[in-house]
Amino acid sequence: MKNDISSAGNLIQIISQSRQNALKKVNEELIQMYWRVGEYLSTESMKASFGDAYIDTVAEEIQNAFPGIKGFNRRGLYRMKKFYETYADDEFVTTLLSQISWSNHLAIISKAKTPEERHFYITLCIKENYSARELSRQIDSGYYERYMLSKEKLLPEPIKGLKENPFLDSYVIEFLDLPSNFKEPDLRKGLIRNMKDFILEVGRDFTFIDEEFRVQVGGEDYKIDYSDSLIIPILAQAA
Repeated sequence: MKNDISSAGNLIQIISQSRQNALKKVNEELIQMYWRVGEYLSTESMKASFGDAYIDTVAEEIQNAFPGIKGFNRRGLYRMKKFYETYADDEFVTTLLSQISWSNHLAIISKAKTPEERHFYITLCIKENYSARELSRQIDSGYYERYMLSKEKLLPEPIKGLKENPFLDSYVIEFLDLPSNFKEPDLRKGLIRNMKDFILEVGRDFTFIDEEFRVQVGGEDYKIDYSDSLIIPILAQAA
């Protein structure tokens, strides 16, 4: 029976991995298609005598050819055109386009203000595998600006081994929805209730331990309060 469970576990892992690979392939094809559509629309719009009205005509013809197709209405086609025009001359990005989702691309294009900021969030998405919601929250909180302001600060020697600053000078915790004159218990409850978003704010090289963490010193047990143990940076790699 134990071997059967082990075999099933291996099969589940194989199926899960295959599904993930399939989703990645689908995403790659979608991104490449949106890129080619955007390139075509950008080129034809410049040639067409009626300018942007050309896209309205294209959207109508696509809907007639593929009734009910989603994403190829007027708004969707303009997004593809902007997608191509934003990155057409950006060699850094063109090699990474298919590694993040279309939703993440849309969030970055609409909210990031400079090429450097777009590069930052694209790289962050690939590294952290952000969902569109997670990415939007980081952009809306000004994560790029705060990171750039803090990354040049001097760090303790063990942390320098990480080759990047894992800490920010300030954190945005508006998602906790705390009262204006909140007290420590309010912060505690808010952090625990919104632990996922808080860990996203401080960085993914942290882990949630517990409200209290038991340690033994000199044969006696002690409990570190949540304010010290709530998040523990994983710095083993710096050793």
